[in-house]
Amino acid sequence: MPKKNLASAAVRWLLSFAPHPVTAKWPERFRSCVGALFGIAFTGGSMYFLVGADAAMPLLVAPMGASAVLLFGVPASPLAQPWSIIGGNLVSAVVGVACASWIANPVAAATLAVSLAICAMFALRCVHPPSGAVALTAVLGGPAIHAMGYRFVLEPIAIQSIALLCAALVFHALTGHRYPHVPAQNPQPGAAPTPGFTRADLDAVLAKRSEWLDIDADDLEALLHETQLQGYTRALNQLTCATIMSRPTAASAASAASVHAEPRAASVNTPIAELVPLFANHGHHHIPVLDAERRLVGMVTPSDVIAGLHRHAQRSPRRAA
Repeated sequence: MPKKNLASAAVRWLLSFAPHPVTAKWPERFRSCVGALFGIAFTGGSMYFLVGADAAMPLLVAPMGASAVLLFGVPASPLAQPWSIIGGNLVSAVVGVACASWIANPVAAATLAVSLAICAMFALRCVHPPSGAVALTAVLGGPAIHAMGYRFVLEPIAIQSIALLCAALVFHALTGHRYPHVPAQNPQPGAAPTPGFTRADLDAVLAKRSEWLDIDADDLEALLHETQLQGYTRALNQLTCATIMSRPTAASAASAASVHAEPRAASVNTPIAELVPLFANHGHHHIPVLDAERRLVGMVTPSDVIAGLHRHAQRSPRRAA
């Protein structure tokens, strides 16, 4: 590989370490911080009330902090849903206690516990990243944790997981936020599909990917449809009658006198976005295009709009490249 290409590849690799932009607005960020404050305080308070300050167990285990990030920071993530936190934490706690009991070497036990916990979470469809730390805590938590045995699964893990989940349910309800996350509503079966792709196309593409995407498939479909419609809207606003119109024939030029009085005539600089409602809502089959002197220079039909959008879509990837 030439040195120049190698340097460019190295620069791109280093730039990949840069933080990605955060799309959440500041009010949402603040709401997440307050939610985590409420959730951890409620969880710790619940443990204090149930077992007391002198109990031989932690009132809060570290993985609950990571769970709070998901439940309050990114509540739409599939990793933050109720079954993910409850199922993931419980199965990982069981795996961690088992490995700590059966394997004397703590490094080997920790290694196997995290690996098996991930395997179990995938099998039970309850992947929750903080649960890996739950398995690790069961192995490396010290003598007090080891003395608890499988009781560690119930208290503190089950109690704290349920308390944090209840806090999330209450907080999101009080602040008008949907949780558990409800997937975006997509067109009903039998409805006209959005141009460009269908859900079957999306499912086929996702099936080809080797890694798991941290987004609900329905949300991804809705996001792609909205992006596609945004692209069509931008194209409609960029294209004008001059770029898509059909040139007048001799017959239409002969009837130019009648066009002067046409109230629906457009100018060469009219964006085609203004013409689409005329075709869609008023049944127009063609719209004459006039120049500055009100002379007929062309016609725009629905077919012209479709052809113009198609040419624009073909040119866009080349411009981006």
